[in-house]
Amino acid sequence: MPRVSVIIPTYNAERYISATIGSVLAQTFQDFEILIVDDGSPDKSIEICKQFTDSRIKIIRQANRGLPGARNTGVRHAQANYIAFLDADDIWHPEKLEKHVEHLNNAPHVGISFSYSAFINEVGDLTGLYQKPKKLQGITPGYVLCRNPVGNGSAAVIRRAVFEEIKRPNDLHGVVEDQYFDESFRRAEDVDFWMRISLQTAWQLEGLPQVLTFYRITSGGLSASALQQLEALEKVIAKTQSYAPAVVAQYGHTARAYYLRYTARRAVTLRDGAMAVKMLHRALASDWRIFLEEPGRTLLTLGAAYLLWLLPQALYTRLEALALKSIRAKQTLSSSAVPSKLPPVSSTQSMAS
Repeated sequence: MPRVSVIIPTYNAERYISATIGSVLAQTFQDFEILIVDDGSPDKSIEICKQFTDSRIKIIRQANRGLPGARNTGVRHAQANYIAFLDADDIWHPEKLEKHVEHLNNAPHVGISFSYSAFINEVGDLTGLYQKPKKLQGITPGYVLCRNPVGNGSAAVIRRAVFEEIKRPNDLHGVVEDQYFDESFRRAEDVDFWMRISLQTAWQLEGLPQVLTFYRITSGGLSASALQQLEALEKVIAKTQSYAPAVVAQYGHTARAYYLRYTARRAVTLRDGAMAVKMLHRALASDWRIFLEEPGRTLLTLGAAYLLWLLPQALYTRLEALALKSIRAKQTLSSSAVPSKLPPVSSTQSMAS
């Protein structure tokens, strides 16, 4: 039986899937299985996957259910005591599994081990920006609701016992199956997942202060509706309210403020200044204390929104370049925490010759 099951939900990922699989096969920790869940992908993703001949790779086919449904299918097929998810366009550092397995082996109270993440662009270059949560230990349900410290679905390695505690039978697809991720969500399903673990189990979330995940930002992702993401996060708050009303009463307004600020930042990325300003105003109206908790980031978002709204595009672009240079300098991590370049995983690494 493998020690780790790596689940890769796959849908329209033909540009990236080879490098993603290659980054798993290049791990220093090799006791794993790879479960590629073909979620009804219409492109050539699975044809590319079939070119890998490693016996640890299994392909599971299903009609499209969305990311939560693909993850659920993967968990039901997983054999290992540790389970990791890797989105089909993301990449892992070669020591990813080794570090997390060591962490979980040495910390029996930890159910979810996560890491820092570095953003990469469509062609796989480091952008110089990171997902670097402030808290790595002592993470409370309120902090999960407001800040989502795990950051993305490719950052965590999780004990199987965690899934056993939160599973619920569901006949959504005409047959009773255990469900772990809520398939009624098509966005923010991971935030709901972390919330249920934090509130309904005794397992702790803990992070490693190292960049072990490379999270890809694509044009398709950036063009997705920021308002739909906000709606999904509001749905997380509403669902949490149904089983943990005291937590939402204490943290709901703050969480909504952070979600609105996040939406404003996405609007800035999409070059929609009017929407960014509107979302910032709503965020501060929901809980102005985000200015006290994170003054730098909130002020930066506010400045970017107003400058984008008021200035000519060319002038804003020049100012943005200067601001990004400053942000990258402030986000500089120690040499032990972040690699200077991506791991050497080519698009054909470990494929059959």
